[in-house]
Amino acid sequence: MPGLFDRLTTLIGKGAAKGAASRVELKAMIGTAGFSGGVHPKQMKNTAGLPIVDSPLPPRLILPLKQHIGQVCTPIVEVGDRVLRGQKIGKSQGYVSAPVHAPTSGTVLAIEEHAVPHPSGMGRLCIIIEPDGKDEADENLPPISNYRAEDPGLIRERIRLSGIVGLGGAVFPTFIKLLRDHRHPVEMVILNGIECEPYLTCDHRVMLEHSAEIVRGLDVIMHAVEAQRGVIAIEDNKPDAIAAMQQALTEADLAHVEVRVLPTRYPQGSEKQLIQAVTGRQVPVGKLPLHIGVLCQNVGTTKAIHDAVCLGVPLTQRVVTISGDAVPEPANICVRIGTPIPFVLAQCGLEDLNGVRLIHGGPMMGERLPRMNVPLVKSTNGLLAMRQETLYSENAVEEPCIRCGHCVTVCPVGLVPNELAWHCRHDQFDRGQEYDLFDCIECGCCSYVCPSHIPLVHYFRYAKGQVAKIEKERAFAELSKARSEARDNRLAHEQAERAARRSKVRKQQAASAVVKAKAEDGADKPAEKKPTQAAKDMKAKDMKAKDMEKPA
Repeated sequence: MPGLFDRLTTLIGKGAAKGAASRVELKAMIGTAGFSGGVHPKQMKNTAGLPIVDSPLPPRLILPLKQHIGQVCTPIVEVGDRVLRGQKIGKSQGYVSAPVHAPTSGTVLAIEEHAVPHPSGMGRLCIIIEPDGKDEADENLPPISNYRAEDPGLIRERIRLSGIVGLGGAVFPTFIKLLRDHRHPVEMVILNGIECEPYLTCDHRVMLEHSAEIVRGLDVIMHAVEAQRGVIAIEDNKPDAIAAMQQALTEADLAHVEVRVLPTRYPQGSEKQLIQAVTGRQVPVGKLPLHIGVLCQNVGTTKAIHDAVCLGVPLTQRVVTISGDAVPEPANICVRIGTPIPFVLAQCGLEDLNGVRLIHGGPMMGERLPRMNVPLVKSTNGLLAMRQETLYSENAVEEPCIRCGHCVTVCPVGLVPNELAWHCRHDQFDRGQEYDLFDCIECGCCSYVCPSHIPLVHYFRYAKGQVAKIEKERAFAELSKARSEARDNRLAHEQAERAARRSKVRKQQAASAVVKAKAEDGADKPAEKKPTQAAKDMKAKDMKAKDMEKPA
């Protein structure tokens, strides 16, 4: 890392006069732990020096009712309703879910199926809003200025009501990650400011322009989970962001919080790899960071938490990097969620989309979009517009595996991608799971280094989708079987009950018939006259007289 300490020293403001002391302090900031594997792709962060600009309101906003991991939301507005900015329009269904809010004031035009950012081109139920230009806000969520005095449960509930999800791409409902488990208390909160994907700079700019809000959001998180330590992890290719966050920490005077500088390596922004790089500990297979006392949050998510708690503003917009060789004017844009992609690209000078391929996210983990007219959603951290002739995946020809082992060397999880891909390609999903298919984080390192241009990650995604489909069908079959067995048992039980009732009735009828027959037989016979006492006495005298007449 030639020149790293000098650049950091200058930006943090230590000055040349304290050079030796500064170097010692900065070396203490550099993380020494690391993870296995990884690659060093070209950064291509052409927008790192471009400040965030606000996108104007589009003519239409398209809001999918599922922008998160979990169950889809239910619309709570109707066509023709007027909504306000920040008003809840989609209600959470189930525990793992996040509500959807209106990005601006306007009128609900339709509630219908519309294409969403997905490689399949599939559609989902969406609420379409026509902005009225007034941008009037709903004020149902009052700011919580003294959040340290509030119960952590109240803070988590505010985050849930604000619809906040992981903005680094996972879109997992944030309030669930903040739940406290007394069996596994959170000791450290790590803010992920790595942003190791090429081209993307949205988190970089958020750290530069909203460092104070991020630090305060970190304090909110630490209060919510009762953590005692905080780390803001940033790679050494962002010296200005390191300086900005260090300055914000100094001004906030937060105890037990530090900025940790890590050597640049992809995929260091992945949660488990980042935890290992910062703490030196590995998250066990099948476990969560919570089980080793660590909580990770993206810096953009942390900024959204600050806005929700301290300002009373739900998640209705986010910063997106627009870049790629087809974009005349790349930019970092703060976009209202639901803005159509062609409208955003037009702000960057790209209106003719012929021969252009869109990637939702970064080039390593992003997904190709088969449709252009889809909205930007909560998970959209970047949008790359690439010329068809320059897009690697469009021109590379897959060749047989030469078993070079490069994919095994760079895999940060320690898998054997070439063998795993062979099983996935031939639909041997059971064997694929034996090779730890679901441990793959789909970082794309294996595909990046493959000299045979094998799209390994595509095979892994295909296999995961097929396994999920098979498991879903199997679960449905088991549920149907259980329902059928329950129905058979219920019918058998009802039949047994009916048979028992019929048997009881027959027995009662038989007993009644016996009683009736006896009664009828008694009525046909003449009644016997009982002898009177006088008759009995006369009979006794006669018998006595006969005894006296007998000879002795």
